[in-house]
Amino acid sequence: MSATLQRCPGLYCGRQRLENNTWSECGACPRGFRVIESYECTRCKDDLDAYSWFYLGFMAMLPLMMHCFFIDLDAKDRKFSRKQLILTSCALAETIIAALFSILLMEPMGQFRLYACPVNKFSDWYTLFYNPTPNYEKLLHCTQEAVYPLQTIVLVFYFLCLINMCVIRPLVSTACKIRGKAPIYAALHFLPLLTFLHALACGLIFYSFPYLSIAMSMISNAIHYSMKLDQSFKALVRSSLMEIKNFVIILVQWLLLAYGIISLGHHYALLSLVPFPSIFYILTVRFTDPAEFRDAEARSN
Repeated sequence: MSATLQRCPGLYCGRQRLENNTWSECGACPRGFRVIESYECTRCKDDLDAYSWFYLGFMAMLPLMMHCFFIDLDAKDRKFSRKQLILTSCALAETIIAALFSILLMEPMGQFRLYACPVNKFSDWYTLFYNPTPNYEKLLHCTQEAVYPLQTIVLVFYFLCLINMCVIRPLVSTACKIRGKAPIYAALHFLPLLTFLHALACGLIFYSFPYLSIAMSMISNAIHYSMKLDQSFKALVRSSLMEIKNFVIILVQWLLLAYGIISLGHHYALLSLVPFPSIFYILTVRFTDPAEFRDAEARSN
């Protein structure tokens, strides 16, 4: 550390090197910089690690899954309809375009790679709560994006998703002569909610998203099967394998479960258990179906 570079208060206050080879006062580092041990603001030049890429992938999947859910809810059809396929394709295209442009807009701009600052601890996500008050006098504002670009890129992505939806969806709906306003109205609600959730709990999501992915897969799998009217073993197997829509939904649930397992790292043997929740439900449905209990009670009477 330079002899002229004095210690800064707080965890995230740093100094910037000025043009005349002197140092600025302690304060927040510019975007794309973070404080190192010498209290100097250094530019983020590390490549984004695999876990962070998985995190960004999970955040990108959330709006896509919400789009697909509300499109399917609006369709109210046991099979894939033309309208549902077109709107789902639109949602997928909107998400992919938003993700690609989000990466291109971050440093290094115009390249499909990301410069990043490493995430060292949980507090890196919430620098707002670590602004120091030297000598209990004046609050020193050092709030910054210490986990650059993991906070801003998700916000940019959600904004681009909204813009893409408002541009692409009406054009495609008009060209293909389909009506699909309900999923758009739903997205106008859940995209701001996802933005608020990210701003509030981004750090918690970063450390827990593999487990969230696994939990979401297993819960949605149970809900999907429990909504079938015929809960018999043969009916569940037949609908899972013979009905295209059910097969695709189950496949997506398996992929989500596999994504969570891979995100954890070094647990690849567990991938062999990806079909287990579906198999377990089908094999044990005879013990949990309320109709079985009613039949047994009727026979006993």
